[in-house]
Parts: sequence; structure tokens; C-alpha cells
Amino acid sequence: MAELSTKIERTPARIRIDKLESTRIGKKHGHERASFADYSMTQLIFEYHILRQVVFQVLEEEAPLEIRERDIIIDSIEQAVNDAATQFSQTLQDIQEIFMVTLTHDLRGPLNVIKMGSQLTLRRLEKKDTHASIVAKMLNAVDRLNSMIQNLLDASRLRSGESLKLEFEECSLDSLVQDVAEDLNFTYGERFVVVSETDSKISCSRKEIQRVIENLATNAIKYGAPDTPITLTLQPTETQISLTVHNEGKPISSEDKSILFQQFRRTIAAEDQAGWGLGLFLAKSIVEAHQGTIEVESAEGKGTSFIVKLPKLPD
Repeated sequence: MAELSTKIERTPARIRIDKLESTRIGKKHGHERASFADYSMTQLIFEYHILRQVVFQVLEEEAPLEIRERDIIIDSIEQAVNDAATQFSQTLQDIQEIFMVTLTHDLRGPLNVIKMGSQLTLRRLEKKDTHASIVAKMLNAVDRLNSMIQNLLDASRLRSGESLKLEFEECSLDSLVQDVAEDLNFTYGERFVVVSETDSKISCSRKEIQRVIENLATNAIKYGAPDTPITLTLQPTETQISLTVHNEGKPISSEDKSILFQQFRRTIAAEDQAGWGLGLFLAKSIVEAHQGTIEVESAEGKGTSFIVKLPKLPD
């Protein structure tokens, strides 16, 4: 209760030191409480409410506090609550990040064993063997899980302020789109149609741009009208290449459009689908890391189009 003392000289230096010490104690308290299992922010704040009541009761046993004194106590405790709550949230986030990175890393091991075993099994089976299609589906499932794990790791990096690790090289966007469409046609049937007016080159991380194309194309399968074609169209301009992934089906509502590219946010249509709600968030992050843009157009009777625009290299 040094704040209330009339014997301590309240110099600017003393005020600054007291404030720093108060902040340190508040943060330490928030950090310690976040380390307890089943301890919530509500409980943390309730502790300070109790502290305020106890302080008032003890100090007023001798004489009522003046308004100035009560204001000083309330202000000090409110600042302590803010410091503790901020550190509590930060510590919880750090714990969650460590857990996520550890979990995703540990999952990779057994998944790689399953994938290698499935690949060896598939090589030994005849193409017409009914078990071959089952093993192929297993491999696709493993690839999807690996993709989800990579999404979690990348989202974790982005939240912690890191940038995605990209290795740029000269790429043909036309070749990337054709390769993705060929793979998806093998998995989902002949539903993907490529319309290309260009073989212009871009500077890109081949793996990550392929990931963007796969994400948009598989989303079209998940949320588009079944048994209708999905069109991947490439169009050049003087400085850019535009990739449009279009599917038929119900339009995306205005409300859903506003959260499409946010991490861990899922539209109503996506609630029954597997995933973390990270695909479009990461697709946007990857495209922007390539100095490009991504947007969506969706309307009744016109279907849905995701449009990616990337800078092209000079011809």
C-alpha cells in the first residue's frame, strides 16, 4: 500500500519503479495461473475481486477510506487485473502452440509408416485387383491427413509472426494446373476441365502454389453441386496470370464470404466436412507471399469462382 503512504516521497522515479514492479507481479501471477489445469480467466479475475474486498475491509477497520484512497486502490487492482489477464492469455497461447507443434510432429511418424506400407502393397497388387482401389483410397486419406498437419504447422508459424518458408523458382502455372487436374480426375472421376490460354511463366514456390490449386479444387468438390464439371481457367494479362476455379451449386452467402479466409472459421456449409478451417486462410497467405491476390465471386445461378491473380515473368 505504498501508493497510500504519506511518508514515502512520490517522486517521478519512485512512481515509475512502483509501476514496473506492479506490472511484473501481475504478469507473474497471470503466468502462474495459466500453468494450472482447469483454471480459467473468470477465476483469475474473481481472485482480484476478492483481493479488493479484503483490502477495503482491512483498511477500513480503523477508519473509512477517503474517496481518493479508494480510487487509488481500485485503479491499482484494475491495472493488476489487466496485466495478469494479458499474461494469462499469452501463456495459454504459448502452451497451445507448443502442444500443437509437438502433436503434429509426433503424428507424422506413424502416418509415414502407413504411407510407405500402402505404397509397397499397391505396387504388389495387379491393377484390376479390387484391393488396389482400397489401398489407393488409403493413400489419398494419408495425403489428406498430412496436408491437414502441414496446415496446422503453417498456421502456427503465421500466428507466431513467422513467414512461410518459400523457395522461388521459374514455374509454368499451366503445367501445375494440368498436373493437379490429372491427379484429381484420377481420384474423383473426370470432373476437372482445364481451359488455358497461356503458358506464361511465374516466379513461385512450386509446392505451395500447387497446394493452393489443390485446396481450391477440392473445395469445389466438397461444396459444389455433385456430378457437375469444375473448370480451372487460366487467362493472361500484360502483367498477371489469372486462375479461376469455378463450380456450380448453391452460392456462398455474404455473411460466409466475410469469414472465408479467416483461420479456424468455418461456414455453415463446411460444418459437416473434415478439416481445421485453415485451407483458405493458408491459400490466401501463400498467394499474398507471391505478391498476388485471391477473391471469391458467388451468385445464384452462376455458381462460385475463386480467382487467384499472380504476377507473371516478362516474356
